[in-house]
Amino acid sequence: MAPSRFLIASLLLLLSAFYLAEPRTVSEPETVTSEGLGRSLLANTSINCGEACAGRCRLSSRPNLCKRACGTCCSRCNCVPPGTYGNYEVCPCYAALTTHGGVRKCP
Repeated sequence: MAPSRFLIASLLLLLSAFYLAEPRTVSEPETVTSEGLGRSLLANTSINCGEACAGRCRLSSRPNLCKRACGTCCSRCNCVPPGTYGNYEVCPCYAALTTHGGVRKCP
C-alpha cells in the first residue's frame, strides 16, 4: 500500500512541476552583417561559393578536398568566413556544421 501512495505522490509532484515550468522560447536566428552594417549575409542574397571557397582554400595542402567541403558548407549556410583559416564568428552556421564523428566539417 505504501509504494502505491509514494508512486501517486511522485506522479502528482512531477505533473505539477511540468505545469509550473515555463515553456522554452525559440530565439530568432542571428543575422550576420558585412562590416556590421548593411545587407545581411543570411538574407535572400547568394554568394559565389566557388570564388569564396577558392580564396578560403588557396593555402590548403589538399585544395580539392577543401573546396569540396567548403562548397557544401557554403551552399547550406550561404556564407564563408574571410581569410584562409578561423574567423568562424562571422558565419555561425558555417562553424556549427560537423561530421558524424563530431569533427568540424567546414575548413
